[in-house]
Amino acid sequence: MPEIIISTLNARYIHASLGARYLYANMGELQAVTEIQEFIINTRPIDIAEKLLSSNPKIIGLGVYIWNVDQTTELVALLKAISPETIIVLGGPEVSYETEEQTIVEYADYVITGQADLAFTQFCEDIYKGNLPDNKIMQAELPKLKDIKLPYDVLTQEDIDNRVIYVEASRGCPFKCEFCLSSLDKTAIPFDLDLFLDSLQSLYDRGVRSFKFVDRTFNLKIENSIRILNFFLEKLDNDLFLHFELIPDHLPEKLKDIIKKFPEGRLQFEIGIQSFDVDIQKTISRKQNNLKSEENIKWLVNETTAHLHTDLIVGLPGETLATFAHGFDKLVSLQPHEIQVGILKRLRGTPIIRHTFEYQMKYNPVAPYNILKNKDVSFNEMQRMSRFARYWDLIANSGRFKNSLPILLGETPYVNFMALSDWLFEVTDQTHKISLNRLFTLLFKGMTSCLEIDSEQSAFVLTADFERSGLKGRPTFDGIESLNANKSISQSHSKRQNRHQ
Repeated sequence: MPEIIISTLNARYIHASLGARYLYANMGELQAVTEIQEFIINTRPIDIAEKLLSSNPKIIGLGVYIWNVDQTTELVALLKAISPETIIVLGGPEVSYETEEQTIVEYADYVITGQADLAFTQFCEDIYKGNLPDNKIMQAELPKLKDIKLPYDVLTQEDIDNRVIYVEASRGCPFKCEFCLSSLDKTAIPFDLDLFLDSLQSLYDRGVRSFKFVDRTFNLKIENSIRILNFFLEKLDNDLFLHFELIPDHLPEKLKDIIKKFPEGRLQFEIGIQSFDVDIQKTISRKQNNLKSEENIKWLVNETTAHLHTDLIVGLPGETLATFAHGFDKLVSLQPHEIQVGILKRLRGTPIIRHTFEYQMKYNPVAPYNILKNKDVSFNEMQRMSRFARYWDLIANSGRFKNSLPILLGETPYVNFMALSDWLFEVTDQTHKISLNRLFTLLFKGMTSCLEIDSEQSAFVLTADFERSGLKGRPTFDGIESLNANKSISQSHSKRQNRHQ
C-alpha cells in the first residue's frame, strides 16, 4: 500500500500527466512506497478522496492547474476534514504564483512553487526524517536538467495503449509574450539529446506511435530539431504521428528540407500567431516577423503535408474587434487547417497584469480567468466573440464542412461568420449539445436566410459534406431535396462566383 501518493485531476482520461511522472521517476529510494493515482475532473471529489485515503497515506502531492483548481480545492478541503493527519502538499503552475491569495492554499499543509522534480523528493525525505519545513510555501530551486531523471520508463503499458504520450526535448522559452507563463523563463534549455533520443527509442519499441512534444519552441535550435525529425524519418510507418509547436517566423531551408520528407498524416504543427497587429505585439512584448510568418505558413500549406493548427487570441490589450477581424481574415486567407480562436486568460503570474489599469481589463475572478471586457471590447462584444470561437470550432475546425465553409465565408470571412454566429445563437440559444444532423439543417437555414446564399447551392455543398461525414440517410433542407453530391463541387463554386459578378 502506498505511503506517498502523487495525484492530479486530468481534463480527460487520455491525458497522462507528464508532471506526475517526473515526480515519480525522481523519487529515488522512496519510489518503492510511492504511487501515481490520476483522476479526471468529472469524478466527484468525495469519491476521489475515498480512493486516495484508502491506503492511509502519509503524504499526498497534488498537481494544480487552471483546468482542475476548483475541483482540487474541494478535494483538499475534504481530505483535511476526513484525515487531518495526512500531509497535503500542492504544486503546479496554478499555485506557483500569487500563492497566498488562494483558498486552496489555506486548506493545504504545504505548497512547492516552481519546478518540483527534485524538490518534492527532498520534501518527502525531510518529512520521513521528522524535519518539518519552516515555511508553508517553499520555492523550489530551478533544477539542472542533467540532474533530472527522465520519466518515460515509468509509463505503463496502459498509458502507452490508451493515453496521449507527452514528451519534451527542452524546457523554457526565450520569448517574453506577456500572456504566457513561459515569459517568466530566462531561456530555453535542451535536455541531453542523446539520452532523450534513447528514451524515444524505448517508447517506440514499446509501441508508442503518437508523440506530443510540449516544447514551447521546438524549432528554436534547428540542429536539435533536425536530429529529432531524422530520428522519426527512419521509423516511418502508417501509425506514426508527431505534434510540435513551431515559432512561425523561424523556418530555415535545412529544416524545410526535412519537413517535406514526411508523408501525409504524420506531422502536426501548432503555430501561435495570436495577433498580426504590430502595435499589439509591441504592447505584449511579442517579437514576430509577420511577413516571414505568413510566408512560412503559405509554404507549409502548399509544399508539405503537415497539418497546421494556428492560434489567435481575442481580448489582448489594444486589440479591437476591427483589428482582430483584419488578422482573422488574413489568417483565413493563408488556409491553415485549423484556426483556434482563444479568449485571453489572465494566468497567475503572467506580466499581462501590468496592462490592467490602462486598458481597463476585467477578468473572470474564477478559473479559467477569461477576459470579460476591456476598454476596447465591451462585455456583450466579448460574449459574441466567445460564441464565435465555439461555433468556429464546431463548424470550421471540425473538418466536416470542407465544401460548405469556403461558400459560407466568401470574401469576408469574419463578417460572414460573425453574422452566422449571431444568427445561430439567436435561433438556438445554445453553443453546446447541438447534434450533427441538426447542425446541417441549421447551417442550411443560416446560409440561405442570414447570408443570402443561393438555396440550391447551399443544399448542394452541405449534401456533399453530409455524405463525407458518414452520417446515415439523406438530408432535406426546407423542402429542397438534397442534390446529387457526385456533381462537380467546382460547378457550385462557379455558380456563386457568377452570382457576385
